[in-house]
Amino acid sequence: MSKDRSDFNTMGEPTPTPAAVLLIAAFSRYDEALDWARDRTVETFGPVAMLSDAFEFDQTAYYDTTMGTGLRKIFFTFDAPFDPAGLPDVKLTANGWEQEYAQLADHPEPRPLNIDPGYLTLGKLVLASTRGNTHRIYLAQGIYAEITLFYRHGRWQPHEWTFPDYHRPEYHKYFTRCRQLLRDEPSENRK
Repeated sequence: MSKDRSDFNTMGEPTPTPAAVLLIAAFSRYDEALDWARDRTVETFGPVAMLSDAFEFDQTAYYDTTMGTGLRKIFFTFDAPFDPAGLPDVKLTANGWEQEYAQLADHPEPRPLNIDPGYLTLGKLVLASTRGNTHRIYLAQGIYAEITLFYRHGRWQPHEWTFPDYHRPEYHKYFTRCRQLLRDEPSENRK
């Protein structure tokens, strides 16, 4: 029995990349480190579209031995559209910047600056990682991605694996403002 050719019309077709913006999270105990991170990213990715306040980063002691205490985290997104396929390159660049700053700065901590890139779409916030896990998908070049937050019913929602600080309402307020910028931008400018 031959198969009806119309059955093949139900196969999915590739769709265009959704509108996205590059998101950088940087944290340190040093204001000059956060300024340096912002300046380096602007040199590479262009003007900042939206900068967050500096948030106390005290939900975990995981980084205390390598970064010290009294950490603050900032976020920034950029004016330029972002192709999510470029996330591995951005993560590797950010890792290089962390090493560069550690060598340039005169701080006692081995890792005085942490730079975590990701991207934001209307429906989700994705972060890059060098560590695989059951909830992370391998992208390329030793880099993985996870959906850290998703947007549903008018609000950001975490997964069971979402880092504790990403549960904060203050973060969600910032991400919502970024989402609004993305939503208001004409789609032809986000390609």
